[in-house]
Amino acid sequence: MLFPIRERFKLNEEFINQFKDKQPEWGPLGYITYKRTYARMVPESGERTEEFWETIRRVVEGCYTIQWNHCINLKLPWKKDKAQRSAQEMFRLIWEFKFLPPGRGLWMMGTDYIYVRGSAALNNCAFVSTEDIDMDFAEPFCFLMDMSMLGVGVAFDTKGANKVVIQQPKMGEYTHVVDDSKEGWVDLIRVILNSYVGRGLRPAHIDYSKIRPMGSPIKTFGGIAPGPGPLIECVKNIDIVLQPRIGHPISSTEITDLMNIIGKCVVSGGVRRTAELVLGFPDDEEYLKLKDPKLHEDRLMAWRWASNNSVIAKEGMLYHKTGKQTAVNGEPGYFWLENARAYGRLKDGPNWLDANVAGTNPCAEQSLESFEICNLVETFPSRHASFEEYRKTLKYAYLYAKTVTLIPTHNERTNAIMLRNRRIGLSQSGIVENFERWGKREHFHWCDEGYKYICELDKIYSRWLCIPESIKKTSIKPSGTVSLLPGVTPGVHYPHAEYYYRTIRIDKTSPLIEPLRKAGYRIEESVYGDNTWVVYFPVHQPHFSRSKRDVSIWEQVENVAQMQYYWADNQVSATITFKPEEAKDIPYILELYETRLKSISFLPLEEHNYPQAPYQEITKEIYEKAVSRLRPIQFEEINTLEQQDLYCDSEKCELPTVRKPTQQEVTFDTPEEIPIPK
Repeated sequence: MLFPIRERFKLNEEFINQFKDKQPEWGPLGYITYKRTYARMVPESGERTEEFWETIRRVVEGCYTIQWNHCINLKLPWKKDKAQRSAQEMFRLIWEFKFLPPGRGLWMMGTDYIYVRGSAALNNCAFVSTEDIDMDFAEPFCFLMDMSMLGVGVAFDTKGANKVVIQQPKMGEYTHVVDDSKEGWVDLIRVILNSYVGRGLRPAHIDYSKIRPMGSPIKTFGGIAPGPGPLIECVKNIDIVLQPRIGHPISSTEITDLMNIIGKCVVSGGVRRTAELVLGFPDDEEYLKLKDPKLHEDRLMAWRWASNNSVIAKEGMLYHKTGKQTAVNGEPGYFWLENARAYGRLKDGPNWLDANVAGTNPCAEQSLESFEICNLVETFPSRHASFEEYRKTLKYAYLYAKTVTLIPTHNERTNAIMLRNRRIGLSQSGIVENFERWGKREHFHWCDEGYKYICELDKIYSRWLCIPESIKKTSIKPSGTVSLLPGVTPGVHYPHAEYYYRTIRIDKTSPLIEPLRKAGYRIEESVYGDNTWVVYFPVHQPHFSRSKRDVSIWEQVENVAQMQYYWADNQVSATITFKPEEAKDIPYILELYETRLKSISFLPLEEHNYPQAPYQEITKEIYEKAVSRLRPIQFEEINTLEQQDLYCDSEKCELPTVRKPTQQEVTFDTPEEIPIPK
């Protein structure tokens, strides 16, 4: 057990009784999203999943259990009555959607899994560099697979290009038996990859028989087993990529393909969806063409859709070439590494406190060292009546995030960084709604004063807990799934339209599908072969003011720069949408804002580059017609073990940017059909 539990905190039963058999103020997709994504099976029932009050109870009791046992282990003061009052206030604030833990927290906080196996599953994001693959070739790829299977989005770079030469694997006359666990899957991939650089023998036979069949429940982590198919396909695709490169140095193409193949394996088979982002170099011509459908349509559809591709930008670089490419389909995105190293909030000037930053997470809101992970918490300023009320929420949002850093992960290399940095990310959603409610100046005032208060809190609580202050504390995540629960606009983004379809992806094995079908919702098979159905929810945006199409590209970028200035000491994740006539402005925007941003990405507003996009504008008539077909969902039928977040939280991260895809089903070879190199 990585975090031994001697005492378990419990909320007062009389307090809990106030919330039983009640529902919070859900957004339009709130309840179904919650049931699909965050409601765990109630152990004693064996038949139903949690209701929201039960999830919050598990989360809050888990949070204060961690604090209490940390204090016990270090012989620190702990006041039970004060803790009970504090925990009840945290419960109320989550129930009222003043803030929410990340999806990972809603799913895993308070479970025995995190005490036994560590805190990785509570974290949102990670980064790993390939710079040292000449020293340990397989480790960055295995780290991505390991963390992805726990629901952590992982970004990586291509710095390992040309550092190792791919070799013909030497065969060993033995059978590798794959253990039915996440560790078992990762171990197989480690063996296969290392055999291509002369580190160990490749097994002549691989035995997948211990892996439980598709549809079996996963009791420890939760969810549904995918069967051996995705892993079999993963090994086959690794061979497809590396066999032609024998005798040649690994390039940025192979690094990206291997990571994408592993990501696809997790997407096709994991109980959680994952996210990937690549950081390449703007002068790497081969890298910049990886998603060109004219050159690579087969691999684009096979696995290159699994990542968002960005470049490490530098102040003073020429943006015309990459900017022109970005104008076509939104990629590459941009990450200014030196800005992330030098600055916290831009308002505070350079301090270089985070000089070891090596990259960012898949949605680019967190500065990260290689092998570092972090957790985010989402606050909703637009659901507050005053700054004083919001200030109170920040205290409890901070307390949740800081508590997660008290538990080590199962990865020693990660712990050495995480326990030193204690990096967290207090985020905001509903920012545009708060602009409309109070005005931008007032919102930025909330940000400025709120950030100062968070810094004060960090000093106080870090001293009490006897741990380092957090190296960085705030960011703006793109949101998506979490912001659907209260129904606020995600992150710093404007609403898609007054009327639109919001699509949600649900595993094919999920018992959610039939109740939704019976209720009249439009359901399609995913065109990406990721073993999911796509469900269309018609949405009317209340208090509608302006959509993405009504706001210029320049105003959106300025909003990001202001939030980077007043709030985010990590980064602001934003997908800037642009109209066709604005595409020419992108190189000039990048040049003018390179000293005021740490990260940014773009997405054209013309026709969708891919089908089944998460947001699809519709007319009032289509909305009303779709709603007229709907009947009440029989929620008592929805007892699901699945747990999913697709790729990432924003529309840019959540779906791959693929142009003119063709529908296809992924088929898996049986073990004996896998081509083994000779």
